[in-house]
Amino acid sequence: MCCKTLTVIAAMVVMLTACCSTLERLVYRPDINQGNYLAPADVAKIHTGMTKQQVAYTLGTPMMQDPFGSDTWFYVFRQQPGHEAVKQQTLTLTFSQDGILTNVKNQPTLN
Repeated sequence: MCCKTLTVIAAMVVMLTACCSTLERLVYRPDINQGNYLAPADVAKIHTGMTKQQVAYTLGTPMMQDPFGSDTWFYVFRQQPGHEAVKQQTLTLTFSQDGILTNVKNQPTLN
């Protein structure tokens, strides 16, 4: 009798712990978006030779600037959908001393 009771208790513990991972999906987690949303159409408009004012008009103000000067701008968009992996897109723009865009580096979505 004691052996049957222990077997039933052990089976219930195993079922309850296995159920926790399934129940986690039922709990609501909001999507978290941070940074500058970069529409592909807006990024396609950016090209070398543009001024800082033209870039700011097209994409808005950057999320970060180079701390040792204002020649590099970083547009970062981070998205964390409810139960999915985090995705991040980083657009790095480098300007010359005259404020002319010289380099565009677009790192697409990372997981």
